[in-house]
Amino acid sequence: MTSLLRAGLATAMMGALATPALAADYKIDTEGQHAFVQFKVQHLGYSWLLGQFNDFDGHFSFDPDNVKDASVEVTVNTDSLDTNHAERDKHLKGKDFLNASEYPTAKFVSTGYTPDEDNKFEGELKGNLTLHGVTKPVTFDVDRIGGGDDPWGGYRQGFEAEATIQPNDFGIDMSSLGDASKDVTLYVTFEGIRQ
Repeated sequence: MTSLLRAGLATAMMGALATPALAADYKIDTEGQHAFVQFKVQHLGYSWLLGQFNDFDGHFSFDPDNVKDASVEVTVNTDSLDTNHAERDKHLKGKDFLNASEYPTAKFVSTGYTPDEDNKFEGELKGNLTLHGVTKPVTFDVDRIGGGDDPWGGYRQGFEAEATIQPNDFGIDMSSLGDASKDVTLYVTFEGIRQ
């Protein structure tokens, strides 16, 4: 091998090593029950009402070496609301609250991620939440749970996130549940499978 060819190969290899890794795309694993979209809201200021949405999907992009470019998109079927009480679920999905027949989906699309100074895998994920036909900015506090190979030959990343919203901002009147019910906490956790 000539010295010129060796030099060319060495330069190409160094260039390949220096090329930054591209963010990987992940599909949220809803089929394996490794993802949840949950909420809690106070009831009359005396107790908590907890529930979840059973039907949703989404995807995200993530590069552990370049976390600032992380992005996520999640779409929720609002008619899949479940608080383990059929009559209450019917009421919450009705015109007084979610109005799921007119607004069958809610959607979150991220616009940027700001990592904490001490831990780049924790930080703030900003984005736009569309709920009840209204789109508003929302910020989630995010924590990466972990990532790595799974037993089936795939590769996964897992996260959890929490945000507080005021349904009144989205045209949903919560006053019938009491003044303490003006805030709703959203909790999302999921595994994503690298595509």
